[in-house]
Amino acid sequence: MQPCDLLLAEMALQPAGLVDTYQGCPHLGTISDPHLKSPPNPAERVKRRDRLFRRMFAPMATFIAISCVVSEGTHLLWIDAPWWWHHSTVAAIGTGGMLAAFILADTISRNIARPLRELVKFAERTGQGESGPHIHINEASELSVLARAFNRMSDRLAAQISQIDEERDQLRAILDGMVEGVLALDGEQRVLFANDRALALLDLSTTRRPEGRRLWEMVRQRPLIDAVTQAMMGPDPVRRELEWPGTTARSLTVHAARLPFSPEGQSRGAVVVLHDTSELRRLERLRQDFVANVSHELKTPLSVIKICAETLKDGAMDDLVERGRFIDQVIQQSERLSYLIVDLLSLARIESGDEIMTPQAVPLQRAMATCRERLRERADARRQTIELNGTDKVCEAWVDEEALTQILDNLVDNAVKYTPEGGLILISWNAQEETVQFSVRDNGIGIPAQDLLRIFERFYRVDKARSRELGGTGLGLAIVKHMVQSQRGTITATSEIGKGTCFTITLPRA
Repeated sequence: MQPCDLLLAEMALQPAGLVDTYQGCPHLGTISDPHLKSPPNPAERVKRRDRLFRRMFAPMATFIAISCVVSEGTHLLWIDAPWWWHHSTVAAIGTGGMLAAFILADTISRNIARPLRELVKFAERTGQGESGPHIHINEASELSVLARAFNRMSDRLAAQISQIDEERDQLRAILDGMVEGVLALDGEQRVLFANDRALALLDLSTTRRPEGRRLWEMVRQRPLIDAVTQAMMGPDPVRRELEWPGTTARSLTVHAARLPFSPEGQSRGAVVVLHDTSELRRLERLRQDFVANVSHELKTPLSVIKICAETLKDGAMDDLVERGRFIDQVIQQSERLSYLIVDLLSLARIESGDEIMTPQAVPLQRAMATCRERLRERADARRQTIELNGTDKVCEAWVDEEALTQILDNLVDNAVKYTPEGGLILISWNAQEETVQFSVRDNGIGIPAQDLLRIFERFYRVDKARSRELGGTGLGLAIVKHMVQSQRGTITATSEIGKGTCFTITLPRA
């Protein structure tokens, strides 16, 4: 305890419990002194020195006591202390104040500044579209309400982003599933989106995505670029028919339409839709060829019949020899016309799916033997031999029996027609795990390689004059191909000029 003087000011009564042991005598003591002495004049400034304290700290042992007037009947206890004690007190108060300020600053940092920085980081992360854990702030902080609002905002934003991503993926899946190619371009013809079909039609690599690249950097076809440019500048969509060169030459129909202009009047880009019309063009050519061929095939026998009839009418009826020849021509052309009509109707039913097929287990050996008996007379007339060679006598195909009969008759009949006299026609078959296979081979004139890929087309003939002379309609192999496909089978042909032709058919096994 620091030494100090105690001064008791007595105004009226001596306070209870305080004993003045030095009556009327000034006394100077320490706080540990058991005696209290009231100075004779409480209002005077007292300046005294404690002997013991002066010996220890003489330069600093100056005491100061200040008294004041109080009301009557009260008692006041004054404690005076040396001036250095007051300075120490101020220093202690200053240190305590600094410590309190530091504690207050730390509290503010912990309760306000640090959570505020966390809120700023959370807001920046959320604004960049990043999802993460919620921000947690002490409930006692004033910022906890703001933190909860941020968390709710983050949840709503994450849900909206997830929904947008899902819708975008659905849209991409829909566009990738389209048979048309779709391109979306910005105002500078940079690709914003391209589905896989568009990349395939334009012969672009799917490993390097085109997004961000300009259209003219990827394709060098000026008609396409001109169509897109015209669409972006004008109000109406642009349509172009293009012949696209590349790994596979194809016909393309291009539809380009601009996007709405921006408020500043600038182009926002265009949407380009690509249609592959190669198959349509091919079918259109086939249709045109078919109409022309049918007209020709029908016109030729009708013209012969008409000429023969007019000749007979003009007097040939009286000539027995000429009459017989003209009548034979009429009968022959009538039969040809009948075969042609039958083949046309049969082909139409097969292609339309109206032909009723009833698959069943059909033994191939029996079907081959029956076909040979039906065509034996024609083969014998040309001194040809039809041989059967089966590795499995109980081999059965799962096929419509009438369809199989028509397939065999057409193939063997063609072999008889185009094999020289004395030739050989071999029919063989074998069974595999899930399929059966049979072939019709001849040692006839053969088919040129350039014609081999087209022999299944309607009315296609390698030698038109020879085919008509032999009574062919030009529809036999087309009918065979459609019949085989209707039975879930395949047909192939191999040939060598001067050595013959082989047709191989694969059908499901019973």
